Amino acid sequence: MLTKADKTRQFIIEQAAPIFNRKGFAGTSMSDILEATGLAKGGLYGNFGSKEEIAREAFKYSFEKAYGGVVLAVGAKESPFEKLMALCDYYKDYTKNSPVDGGCPILNFSIEVDDTMPRLKKDVKVAIERQLHDLYRVIEKGKRLGEIRKDVNSEKYASLIYAHIEGAIFLAKALDDHKKLNQSLEFLKSMIVTEMKEGSHGKHGHHGRD
Repeated sequence: MLTKADKTRQFIIEQAAPIFNRKGFAGTSMSDILEATGLAKGGLYGNFGSKEEIAREAFKYSFEKAYGGVVLAVGAKESPFEKLMALCDYYKDYTKNSPVDGGCPILNFSIEVDDTMPRLKKDVKVAIERQLHDLYRVIEKGKRLGEIRKDVNSEKYASLIYAHIEGAIFLAKALDDHKKLNQSLEFLKSMIVTEMKEGSHGKHGHHGRD
């Protein structure tokens, strides 16, 4: 059971998460969080020692919420190849219908975190590495099952797919042009088919099948 203090802490995290995700670390003030929670300063500082501490928990909360949708969509497919297709499909219209207020927390936080926030920077790095590792495992399983070409470099392709999706989200958001995201995702799907699928003949050249 959650204690009263735990519940208050969780409430603060849930209220602060969309603010940090929308306004960024520098743009979010403690007064923004106080206003959103309706708490007195003592209630806030009694649960968190600093703004960075709240930001770290807010990031983890937003990331878990955002990534949970990906895990569900990908987990609904049995075949590793279909999992990769489902991943691309999941991000269609993501900039219009993001599961968390403010869009992709990885993008929002990674643009801002630097060496002055080493713990928050590490949290973002851990979250990215987790996604890359999950992708790597899907590709490796696809190779074992004969769905994905044996000569595909799993680590390189995991990075390539991830970077392509995050870059497309960034472009669509920056230009306020959602079509850019969906076009990029369609290209990515065709690249996965032509370069990674067993039995296909690469049309796009060799992106690290070495």
